[in-house]
Amino acid sequence: MSGDQASDQRDAASTAETLPVPTSTPAAGESDKPRNGTQGTSAGPRTNTRDFGFLPIPKSLQYDPEHPAHFGLAMNVTFGIASTFIVSNLYYCQPLLIQFAEAFNVTYHEVSNIPTLVQAGYAIGLLFITPLGDLVRRRPLLLLLATITASLTIGLAITKNLVVFEVLSFLVGIASVTPQILMPLAADLAPPERRASALSIVLSGLLLGVLIARVLAGVVAQFVSWRVVYFIAIGVQYAVLLMLYLMLPDYPAKNKGVTYWGILYTMAKFTVTEPLLVQAILITIPSSACFTNWWVTLTFLLGGPQYNYSTIVIGLFGLVGMVGVAMAPLIGRTIDRLVPWSATLVAIIALTITFTIQTAAVGLNVAVVIIVCIGLDVFRQTQQVSLTTAVLGLDASARSRLNAVVLLALFIGQVMGTAVGSKVYTAHGWRPDAALNLAWTVFSLFILLARGPHCPRYTWVGWKGGWELRKSRLVAERDASAADAPKVAEGESQGEGGEKGGADEKRRGEDEAGGRERKGSLSIEKRASEAV
Repeated sequence: MSGDQASDQRDAASTAETLPVPTSTPAAGESDKPRNGTQGTSAGPRTNTRDFGFLPIPKSLQYDPEHPAHFGLAMNVTFGIASTFIVSNLYYCQPLLIQFAEAFNVTYHEVSNIPTLVQAGYAIGLLFITPLGDLVRRRPLLLLLATITASLTIGLAITKNLVVFEVLSFLVGIASVTPQILMPLAADLAPPERRASALSIVLSGLLLGVLIARVLAGVVAQFVSWRVVYFIAIGVQYAVLLMLYLMLPDYPAKNKGVTYWGILYTMAKFTVTEPLLVQAILITIPSSACFTNWWVTLTFLLGGPQYNYSTIVIGLFGLVGMVGVAMAPLIGRTIDRLVPWSATLVAIIALTITFTIQTAAVGLNVAVVIIVCIGLDVFRQTQQVSLTTAVLGLDASARSRLNAVVLLALFIGQVMGTAVGSKVYTAHGWRPDAALNLAWTVFSLFILLARGPHCPRYTWVGWKGGWELRKSRLVAERDASAADAPKVAEGESQGEGGEKGGADEKRRGEDEAGGRERKGSLSIEKRASEAV
């Protein structure tokens, strides 16, 4: 079997195993062309030996349909590390605002625009750059983005002008979408039975990047200049660039013949034509809001009259999130064994319990704070990986666009959680704010239950196909049905043949009986004639 055929079978199996079972149809505006497995191109010889026309691609990483690149642990970890140190660009600035105000000789209000500009740039990158993963070769795209972010960070480290710093921060935010292109690529390269595990490692890299950025920036700035933080960021980003150059396999562009505007159009179309995607969006927004609400208002809680902790102690609570990162392989393997819907259900129920505990006693005992930190990190990650696994199974040729839509929903939820959560906490206190998280989570549960685990792809509401939640059982039942189909067909054929044979036998019997009657009648007539 060729590499193309094996890859096509993996895609078909993967699509069949996601929730719900979708049909393999090309995205709107895309031509129905032969695809190289998940890459959406026809098989052929190596077509690219250089990136950007001058940078040689290592021979082992060049595209070869007969010997596709092996997606092993080393490559998966490379994706995770790259995600960690690229996404960190979005969070270095947050603990450094006071130092920025002093260095640029401006007010706190003026430097408070920096995190907003970084996040705004990131949102633009999600919308307009991430979908390019479905249109162009991803290796040069990823190398280019990593080069841009590392080079722009040089300007952040040396500039003495606030306006220049803000503009560069905005541009860095736009280009820091490398992890969001790596995630669909990991889904393309990983075998179907390991897809959730691969995604969980990349997602854990994102979470680790958020933690490292905040802790590193806060600690380093306590002892040396804030500029050292950005010099460190320059070094690790160029190291990531080198690592991607040496580890990232090349693949042809997906969806040849489709325009950039056609890609953006299909993104919008997916949000109104794909019930599973809409369900994931409606779950992701409130869930992301809960996550952001907790971590933003945690500073108020721990620094307030309930605990009166110092800033350094408050910062150490962020390290509790390392539990979620450490649990990533286990989370991924667990989801790989289940229908993604069932993993989402378990995660939402666990989050409901977590926020119930928060509502009851988070302002009374610090142990409850730790329990909520761990529960939120672990089960939020479980929910996100399971939803992403299901959504990326809808259309192998549109994974970058589908992932971009989910991430935009995630971003909307973050904004909502920060704005609404902060207002509720400052106006009403910790218990109403915790109750808000609980209400958002219960809403997510209703959205999930409105559409069952085995609904047909274009069914918006309802339950069909049974309750089985274990992927292995579904695969076994499908294989058994496939094995029984030829036997049933053969039995039907034999039954039809038997019925036909019986009818022929009956007709032959009738003909023989008729012949005997005619022969007997002739004999009687002959004897009567002789008697006369």
